[in-house]
Amino acid sequence: MIRPKGPGSLLVIVPALNEEGAIAGVIRAINSSVPGVPVLVIDDGSVDGTVFQARAAGAEVLSLPHHLGLGGSVQAGYKLAYELGFDYVIRIDGDGQHDARDIPRVLEKLMTSGCEMVIGSRFVFHHGCGTSAARSAGINLFRLVLRPILGKTVHDPTSGFVGVNRRALDVFGRSFPLEYPEIEALVVLQRRRFRFEEIPCKMRPRTTGRSSITPLKSFYYLTHVLLGVFVNVLKYDGRRRVPPDGPGG
Repeated sequence: MIRPKGPGSLLVIVPALNEEGAIAGVIRAINSSVPGVPVLVIDDGSVDGTVFQARAAGAEVLSLPHHLGLGGSVQAGYKLAYELGFDYVIRIDGDGQHDARDIPRVLEKLMTSGCEMVIGSRFVFHHGCGTSAARSAGINLFRLVLRPILGKTVHDPTSGFVGVNRRALDVFGRSFPLEYPEIEALVVLQRRRFRFEEIPCKMRPRTTGRSSITPLKSFYYLTHVLLGVFVNVLKYDGRRRVPPDGPGG
């Protein structure tokens, strides 16, 4: 079983669903970039060889008993990391699009800035890597919606390359958006008055498998996330307006 190795301990988590063609390469790249750091693959009910390939490449695997979706997979990893005593967790995707060589930079920013979350962004200092027009339009919309809520611009609100510290692990281990979590998680951070930073990171084209986001799912994603953001904001504003002794107190 994985264990933290002293103060400043890091765990890299890789949520994965049917990524047998990419997962071994992802794990090898992580091990090369941060030698000795434990890697935990959270398998969300894969029906291919993802689990076998992950273990063969040297990763620990947490196999979920049911398909929970991306948010549920990430929350399971965060909860386990917190309970085991890790200080930092960095999440990268299992499809090989994130460059593991950026992990040390994300960790350094987490450790030196004191912020609760660091986002590896495709759009800081440049315009991303071949992002489709539809996806770019959606990201721009999310930027506009989030700017007044967060009080600052987030350039890559849908990035799955994310590092968090122990304070964020405590919160996210207990409450985390279960579906399309990246954007709603930023609103949860804001409600807690936690801080985030972005650093530029590379993103590569997918080389194996295919994205599960179809045009129909893209529309559902956009609608679902916007509703989730507004519900979170309204819930927070409602709590702020209740007097300390409760209604009528």
